[in-house]
Amino acid sequence: MKNAHIPILGFAAFSGTGKTTLLSKLIPLLKQSGLRIGLIKHSHHNFEIDKPGKDSYRLREAGASPVMLVSSHRRAIITEFNNIKEPKLDDQLKAFEQSELDLILVEGFKAESFPKIELHRPSLQKTLIFPTDPDIIALATDEKFTLTQSNTGLPLTKIPELCFPVLLDINHPEQIALFILKRFLGHQK
Repeated sequence: MKNAHIPILGFAAFSGTGKTTLLSKLIPLLKQSGLRIGLIKHSHHNFEIDKPGKDSYRLREAGASPVMLVSSHRRAIITEFNNIKEPKLDDQLKAFEQSELDLILVEGFKAESFPKIELHRPSLQKTLIFPTDPDIIALATDEKFTLTQSNTGLPLTKIPELCFPVLLDINHPEQIALFILKRFLGHQK
């Protein structure tokens, strides 16, 4: 990613796997280690962060873009896209202030090329992403399982060639935080 000025790490999984739940536990752990964390979340929905009836909503609906909402506590910038298409992570990084951050966590954008931890719950019966994505650096799962044609999407003849990335326990965010700090970021703490 040419517009990433600091390390970025993604969390890739199918919907319902628990990306947001894990991240909401992981972020405080990383902050306790002194990291300044930013986050980019990809949504497949036409979301609204502003509310009908509010001045900022009315001004945006009137055609202003971008619209910046500012208070003593936070700032939000709402920009309407003229061309409706799936966003690219690298393009979003251009608009993301990185100068006061140590790490950007990314939820989604699983088809793009950047380091990611795959979250996998065998009970959901979804195929694994890592066999076809060389950017998966770790796999966080909630149970032991065997690689099969149904969970890899690969022919049986290809399965023996697969090597697991680092295995992590999805239910132990402390273990995942330690992996990020020591293995991904190379901290010696």
